Amino acid sequence: MKQIIDWFWKFVELVALWCLRLLFKILGKELTDEMEQGFLQFVRFGVVGASNTVVAYGVYVVALLAIRSGGFWLTYDYLIANITSFILSVAWSFFWNNKYVFTVEEGESRSIFKALIKTYVSYSFTSLFLNSIFMVLWVQILGISEFLAPFINLFINVPINFIINKFWAFKKEGKERR
Repeated sequence: MKQIIDWFWKFVELVALWCLRLLFKILGKELTDEMEQGFLQFVRFGVVGASNTVVAYGVYVVALLAIRSGGFWLTYDYLIANITSFILSVAWSFFWNNKYVFTVEEGESRSIFKALIKTYVSYSFTSLFLNSIFMVLWVQILGISEFLAPFINLFINVPINFIINKFWAFKKEGKERR
């Protein structure tokens, strides 16, 4: 399984770099190694985010349908489903971001527990707090389907999440002492 995952990441990076290099060639701009690495990190974050979206939406729909099938037609049942989706999808996102996006190089360190707590805090702000506010706006005020509303929120949450995760949640603590 690890070989398949490694192959997948190499393929994604190869395609992403090809596109980036082509774009820079067309624009006649110089592309540095640092720019490539930053771009690849954002692409990996995007891939994890896409998988996280599928997981989050799947959990959201299952939770919403489970609540409703149990006879609990609550006014804010979609928010309960959203919270359930949040808890499980952030754990998913943390695992993959820690393993493939915000990696720790040899000689560097990071407290996994602190990074996990910071990840939940950062996603609480964007994916739970902001998402819930916008869900009420989309569903209650604008009348958008509660099944479509989570997709609209992606345009707000993804850029904010990348910045918070990169510079705060997964921030490296420095060199290990030997």
